[in-house]
Amino acid sequence: MLYKFKCKAAGDVIMLGPNGDQVLRIVGKEPAAQGIIEAADLRAAIAALEAAVATDEATALADAAAPRERVSLRQRVWPLREMMKRAERARQPIVWGV
Repeated sequence: MLYKFKCKAAGDVIMLGPNGDQVLRIVGKEPAAQGIIEAADLRAAIAALEAAVATDEATALADAAAPRERVSLRQRVWPLREMMKRAERARQPIVWGV
């Protein structure tokens, strides 16, 4: 499954299913084929993403003894985080699957 996040304040963001599922869980949404993040909920969603990124980076630093190449959570969520910031400023919801 692919997620195509849409918002009137920004361009579309496309994520592969497992990554989209992870991001939705982080922001407190259950993965689903369709959904919405209301404008009023965006500040909390951004904060949740930033907290998850900080945790992911701390875990990666603690695991530095066995370095491996990976796409970090920060890299995965950055486009959606930017969309959320624009949507919050414009007071627009983010939808997917519609």
